[in-house]
Amino acid sequence: MTVDPPEPPERPGRWWNVLRAALLAAWLAAAASTWWSAPRQATYDDARAAIAEKRLTVYQWGDSWDSNDARPWFGGATLRSTDTQGPIFAWRTSDSRVHWADTEDFGEVTLTGAVDEKNYSGTGAAGIAQDLTAAGLQDRAATVGTRNPWVAGAGVVAALVTLAVLVAGPAPVLGTRWYWFWLTTTVPYGLGLVFWLFRDRPWSRTARAARRADGGQRRDRGWLGLLAGILLSLLIGVVVSVLHSLLGDQWVPPAQA
Repeated sequence: MTVDPPEPPERPGRWWNVLRAALLAAWLAAAASTWWSAPRQATYDDARAAIAEKRLTVYQWGDSWDSNDARPWFGGATLRSTDTQGPIFAWRTSDSRVHWADTEDFGEVTLTGAVDEKNYSGTGAAGIAQDLTAAGLQDRAATVGTRNPWVAGAGVVAALVTLAVLVAGPAPVLGTRWYWFWLTTTVPYGLGLVFWLFRDRPWSRTARAARRADGGQRRDRGWLGLLAGILLSLLIGVVVSVLHSLLGDQWVPPAQA
């Protein structure tokens, strides 16, 4: 019986390598920016110190962080507000970092009547507003925002490039086009994209499909990509929560503030 020699793996062309390097560089920059500007919890005294030293560039009142603002690429937490200002006080510093404090957790505050306490959620929030007025920073109220516009743009470009390659590029060999579509769009932080860039054609030099018993190619199907994406999303959320508990806000911001 004659055994056919194995097919040599196809080597990606120069432009595929350039495109992969560009996508990886964009992913690294977006990931670093998102990590840097993620909202980190601070104390009531930290908020007062930032105001006294005039280190905040903008501030925003809110009552809760939007925990449903998850995106498959790089999401940003949204601070929701009602008519009453507080109890959350968030601010951005000149180094583009975002901090927030719960104004219901304070030590001692003396109100001087400089602000109307009825407009705020409590004494702690009114005390912060009083400090803002005393420092002449009350006009810096704006949407803090935790997502840089260029990061959002990078996510859109990465999504469009990924879709274009999956639809019009060389057929992947380890998974179907639908498999990689679901994996790249459901796994958070763009990690599905990174996995694809290293794992399958046209990026990988060694990507070779497994063979079925009848001699055909065995590729992972779309339903498996969707299931894997959902399970990986849950697993990554658990890992981030555990690391956040162990290392704290400064090193591992929570998945949602």
